[in-house]
Amino acid sequence: ILPLIIYWIVRDRYRVRNLDGKHVFITGCDTGLGHSLAKWLDKRGFCVIAACATEKGSQELQSCSSLSLKTVNLNLADSNSIARAVVFVTEQTAGKGLFGLVSNAEGTAPVGPTDWLRIEDFHSVLDVSLLGLIEVTLKLLPLLKKAEGRVVNLINAKGLMAFVGGGYSLSKWGMEAFSDTLRIEMQHFGVKVSIVEHGFFKAEEVNSDIIEKYLFKLWHRLTPETRDSYGEKYL
Repeated sequence: ILPLIIYWIVRDRYRVRNLDGKHVFITGCDTGLGHSLAKWLDKRGFCVIAACATEKGSQELQSCSSLSLKTVNLNLADSNSIARAVVFVTEQTAGKGLFGLVSNAEGTAPVGPTDWLRIEDFHSVLDVSLLGLIEVTLKLLPLLKKAEGRVVNLINAKGLMAFVGGGYSLSKWGMEAFSDTLRIEMQHFGVKVSIVEHGFFKAEEVNSDIIEKYLFKLWHRLTPETRDSYGEKYL
């Protein structure tokens, strides 16, 4: 046991050297964890390519980062937007390959009782939080294999508890399965795949207002018969 502990401590202290020219592409950098990670890696010398969903997010990130940090617009629900972002990353890496891909994006609403939802409600979440991230990963695999890089998928641990209907929990379980399969397959190419299951951040508390808004929207969308079957007390 003692040699294993010593090995673990030594391994845990290891840091990547020669950061110059190592490109890391991060999704979901407008706010929150992706925003903070982009700034953190930028300060340490990585060549950060940050994907933002809004122009405002890009401007705010660039205003507090070095000139080496690049931003690109990315709508994970749009294959054309993903294709443009991949072209941008390919141009920025200039034949060196991609050292890291960090997937961090959350489509949360609508959530609610499954009986209240339509298929398009599932699409609005899964197209971003699952299928969009999978498409980005698939299209960047050639660059990751070239650099023997790594994929890091940030998954909110509260999404692993299926306590509410909708696409949110489905997307988190799906990313877990996708990551585990990809890890086994990419070992042959020297590409590492990691999952980081993070907790609940104080900044996310504002989401409760959005969730409540959608719940009432779903409630009023129901037929009178369905509303009567649940009743106001249930709501």
